Amino acid sequence: MKLRVKVNHETYSALREVEEEYRKVLEDAINYGLSNKTTSFTRIKAGVYRNERERHKDLPSHYIYTTCEDGSERLDSFEKVKKKGRAYTNKPSVRKITVHLDDHLWKFSLDTISISTKKGRVFISPIFPKIFWEYYNKGWRIASEARFRLMKGNVVEFFIVFKKDEPKPYEPKGFIPVDLNENSVSVLADGKPILLETNTKKITLGYEYKRKSITTGRSTKDREVKRKLRNLRERDKKADVRRKLAKLIIKEAFESKSAIVLEDLPKRTPEHMVKNMKDSQLRLRIYKSAFSSMKNIIIEKAKEFGVPVVLDNPSYTSSTCPVHGTKIAYQPDGGDAPRVGVCERGKEKWHRDVVALYNLRKRAGDVTPVPLGSKESHDPPTTSGWLRAKSLHLIMIEDKMIEMKV
Repeated sequence: MKLRVKVNHETYSALREVEEEYRKVLEDAINYGLSNKTTSFTRIKAGVYRNERERHKDLPSHYIYTTCEDGSERLDSFEKVKKKGRAYTNKPSVRKITVHLDDHLWKFSLDTISISTKKGRVFISPIFPKIFWEYYNKGWRIASEARFRLMKGNVVEFFIVFKKDEPKPYEPKGFIPVDLNENSVSVLADGKPILLETNTKKITLGYEYKRKSITTGRSTKDREVKRKLRNLRERDKKADVRRKLAKLIIKEAFESKSAIVLEDLPKRTPEHMVKNMKDSQLRLRIYKSAFSSMKNIIIEKAKEFGVPVVLDNPSYTSSTCPVHGTKIAYQPDGGDAPRVGVCERGKEKWHRDVVALYNLRKRAGDVTPVPLGSKESHDPPTTSGWLRAKSLHLIMIEDKMIEMKV
């Protein structure tokens, strides 16, 4: 959380001195890591601490620790970017400085925040916004680490980190399987399957057409083209959908004390899926569908609420009948992939996304009988306007009311 505080000239000057010393130590730490080919905080600190302590005797010693942590993070990030071929320099350049603080360098109270400097401690008195009190009063604790950055006009930007202990997972009373697809996510809640449309296909293709219209006949190095491409919000829109969807699923599982069942997707899932595809548009859609991101955000949100997560083997979940264990034959329907198939033994119809839910639940250890002859097995209710919904239960009730009206 960022707090902006305007301070007097003496306080600003004391923090400016710390920033200047911090920059020098940071540059030395980065140079040491590059020359010794290491990104380890422990090795960098062991190599530079004694020399930096002699050079900067008035600087509190813990600034050298936090500087080495900062240098280690910058080097590690630079190495990752360099491996991807996106590094434009031979070493990370120190442009902007955000001073890292540990619990020895700052103290928090609701009245003032004290920061250690070369001339002793200085005090700042921020005005806390509404969102600060929301976190503070809901049991979130303030972490021991913090940061500050100096701005123009004697303004200090102070960054506070909130942390919350992860609750212990409970003993589940049931299972809620979730099947991730390119343009939808299917969920089995209260024994009823429901398909939630994510509109990922429209978002991906819409922004792809926008990029083509911006770059056609123009260089991507042009300043105006760069600005327009930078203002595109494809990643933000997809992330917003993923966060809201994860919250809906986890809330339903938490209220019913159920466990979430997901497919244990391997690394680079989209790359494996598009390997033999010839349709360039379909390859683009699958590659940008972000299956792993959706899975990871559900797992991350589940940890926050203490909801257990079961990862099952994804193989043949959509092509095996959950009743007879035989293969389901899908007939071409003119689309990218047939959605409804027929069991070779029982001849009942199954929707691809629904049968995956029942198989995932079965593999998780749930022996609840699978309903035969249900219309939802091959024609599940599909919902598109769920982004503002409060819960999955309310969505299912609303769909039922619409069906009754029809």
